Order: sequence, then C-alpha cells, then structure tokens
Amino acid sequence: MPSPSAPASRHLRLWWRRRGRGGAVAATFAVALLAAALLLSLSYYASLPLTPASGPRSSALVGLTLLRRAEEKGALCLDGSAPGYHLQKGSGAGSQSWLIHLEGGGWCRNLKSCASRQKSILGSSRYMESQVEFAGMLSDDQDRNPDFYNWNKVKIRYCDGASFSGNVKEEFQNGTKFFFRGQRIWEAVMDELLLKGLRHAKQAFLTGCSAGGLATFIHCDDFHALLPKDSRVKCLSDGGFFLDVEDISKQRTLRAFYSDVVRLQDLKKRFLHCSSSMDPGQCLFPREVVKDIRTPVFILNPAYDAWQVQHVLAPVASDPQRSWLDCKLDISKCSPNQLEILQGFRKELHDAISEVKQKKDWGIFIDSCFIHCQSLNSFTWHSPSSPRVNNKTIAEAVGDWFFDRREVKELDCEYPCNPTCHNLVFAKPFKG
Repeated sequence: MPSPSAPASRHLRLWWRRRGRGGAVAATFAVALLAAALLLSLSYYASLPLTPASGPRSSALVGLTLLRRAEEKGALCLDGSAPGYHLQKGSGAGSQSWLIHLEGGGWCRNLKSCASRQKSILGSSRYMESQVEFAGMLSDDQDRNPDFYNWNKVKIRYCDGASFSGNVKEEFQNGTKFFFRGQRIWEAVMDELLLKGLRHAKQAFLTGCSAGGLATFIHCDDFHALLPKDSRVKCLSDGGFFLDVEDISKQRTLRAFYSDVVRLQDLKKRFLHCSSSMDPGQCLFPREVVKDIRTPVFILNPAYDAWQVQHVLAPVASDPQRSWLDCKLDISKCSPNQLEILQGFRKELHDAISEVKQKKDWGIFIDSCFIHCQSLNSFTWHSPSSPRVNNKTIAEAVGDWFFDRREVKELDCEYPCNPTCHNLVFAKPFKG
C-alpha cells in the first residue's frame, strides 16, 4: 500500500473545481503546492492555505518558535531536534482567548519510513519553514474568520510520526537514533504556552487537521484539564475521523497500518479504552477514542474524504489493475459501481458517528465533498464560494456551535447533490 507519509512532492498538483463551472474557476483558483524533496502526505497538503492570485489581503506570516530546553525535557522530534510552534498573539476582546491547532501529516509505521521523515519537516525542525501563513480559522482577517480572528492562535508543528502520542524512553532502534516522543512534545509545548498566557484563557479551542485531528481526539480532555474551571473549552477535529473499514479487496488496510504504528511507538498503554482482546490498530480509530471523551468536540469531515478514498478504501495494493485510478484522482470520473461503493463509505462514516449525533453538546459538519482538511483553507472555511450545508459555511457552523448560538448537526446529502463543494482533482496519484 502507499504509505500515508508517502512522498508527494513532484507528484501532486491540486486545483479547486466547482461543479457546474468547469475550467473557468479551476483556472482562476489553480495553486501549485511547492515542497520539493520533502516527504508530505495528502493530509499535509490539504491543510495548506491556498490563496487566489487576486482578492483580499494575503494572510499573515507567523514565525517559528522552537521549544525551550527541549533536550532537557526529552521532548524531541524523530531526529532529536527541538519541536516548534507558531504563535500569533491575540488583541482586544480576543486577548484572553486561545485557539491551538495541531498540524497533520500522516504517520510512520516502521523504522524505514520514520527514517525518511527524519529528513523532512514531518520529523525534524531543521527542515521546517521559518514562517508559515495563517489562513482559514487561523486568519487574523475578520471577514475571513469572523469569530476567531483576534484570538491568540498557535500552530503546533508535527514531527513525531504518531499523532503526538508516543513516549518511548529508549533512543536507539536497531543501532539508529529515533525519538518517539510525541506525548512529551504535547506536554512540553502546553507547559510553555501556559506560561505565555494560556493559563489565563477564558476561552480555549483545541483543533487539528488529519493526523492532527486524530491527536485532537486523543488530547481533548487533557487540554481541558489544563485550563481554569470556568473557561469555555472545546475541541475540533478536521478530517481526522478515520474509518476502520474494509478496502475494495476486503482487507483492513488502515487497521494493519495503525497496528504497526501502535507497536512501533508502544501506544497501547496510552489508550485506556483498549482491551487485551482488541487488535492494537483498533485503539487509534476515533470511533474508539471518542467513547472516553467528556469535553465537547466538533467533528468536521467530508463524507468522501479524498485521503481515505486513496489510502483506506482503494489503496494501490488492493487495486493491481488500477481500475480505481481515475476515480481516486477525480470523483466525477467514478463509475456507477464505484459511486455505489463510495456511498457505502459515506454510510460507514454516518454509522461510526451515530452515538455522537445523540450528544447535544457535540457538533457535526459532514459535507458531501471530495476533499480532506477544510479548516485552514480560506476558500473552504469562510468565503463567498465556501461549501455550505443548510446554507451555512463551515466557519458559521463552528462559530454557532462554539458560542452555543444553536445546536449544530449539519449532515449533507449524497454526492453529487451539493453544488457548493470544492472537490479536489489530482494530476497524479501518490507513490509508495
């Protein structure tokens, strides 16, 4: 199967296409995602903010801060470098409100794939950009981000390969140094942010995309416990509700992958919901993790998650004849039989969140788009051309839920019913 951390640079071009508008809008919003020679997954690319050639002012660039005394704390990236984060201070009425975002970027299942990540931004701060753009729900533009624009906002970089969860004391694996310290990174960065004002937060919002969205489920209650008891504290997982489903060859590809991650970084002890009878990989799936969460969470997910369609439902190893290739590149090219399978995948998601639907204080926004993460993209988060469900943008739905303006359970109809969707189109598939 292609690894969820498979090389994507030089192999991927993404552009947005609005159904019914064809090439005109595609040409207008075409964006080249340049990250040559870096190991990046779809989850990372889909979380990158895309900016049109013209329009409102560009989003702010925010500098990288490396964790202080990282080695002393044992909080290190895969290669032993210090982890980092980007902090933009809030202002005015938002000065005591905090939004924390956990970056995504797949996982590594074995020493070989983790060694590759050591030489990339997903395993070493030595390769991280000195500045990143804050867009979508991290934007400081009130028009683009009406509810959170003036908050303190933090993007925590992802460099441990296991959704900020590993805590292996040993440094050497087969004679090579690896640091599986995601849990320590989480704790150390939180401690540093508490000293920078997070401990006084009146409102706090933990969010994450893809592997970071999974980390949001994992750490949501821990985050809540750090903050004052009278604070409003909630969490949001964007594109992080991964499904434990059979692929097109009846194999549970992602469960097998997760099992390798759990064994490699000794994660099973991290999850209290894991019984001895469970396959190790089952411990990481959100359907299991959410059973123990007490803090309100918002689940933002596309029903036809592009990353999961490529890596979970129709991975290369399960499609030797490449009959799914066109469908995985462009949902509009799926055959009637493939669309029927995709509708079954959508039903699996709805079944997996069935208990969440009954939780009054939890929020849901499931659109019928072929995309992955949507909260850090200016187009999909909040713009005149944003996808809508029940005439609400994602930003409007999330804001309504966070501030208790209404109960939010937005569940879209089946593809291709929603003309507001921005569906990803790929020029080439990922390589393993």
